[in-house]
Amino acid sequence: MFVTKEFTFDAAHYLTKYNGKCEKLHGHTYKLHVTVAGELDNEDMVIDFVHLKEFVKTRVTSKLDHSSLNDFFENPSAELMVIWIWDQLKDVDSIKNGVRLHEVKLWETATSFVTYNGE
Repeated sequence: MFVTKEFTFDAAHYLTKYNGKCEKLHGHTYKLHVTVAGELDNEDMVIDFVHLKEFVKTRVTSKLDHSSLNDFFENPSAELMVIWIWDQLKDVDSIKNGVRLHEVKLWETATSFVTYNGE
């Protein structure tokens, strides 16, 4: 079974390897979906949403929210960001044994997003 939690954060960036308007400093309200997979436990839950929220907040959103993404990435494309987010969360089983990270989606705009599943 899959469980997904949605997050938002605001951040600024400029793309250092891009020739166009996004090479200039600008900001986005990013939307992030974190999906985990697992089996139902004795409480009939895969994972407590509260625990997943705190895990993602501690490792990702508290770091990126209201930041300059260029402080974290040489070229902060959505593609590089989603790989970094995956790496921060891939040990989700540390909060609950048997739960694994399934997929991460990162929206840069309301109509543009990147999906990553670790491959």
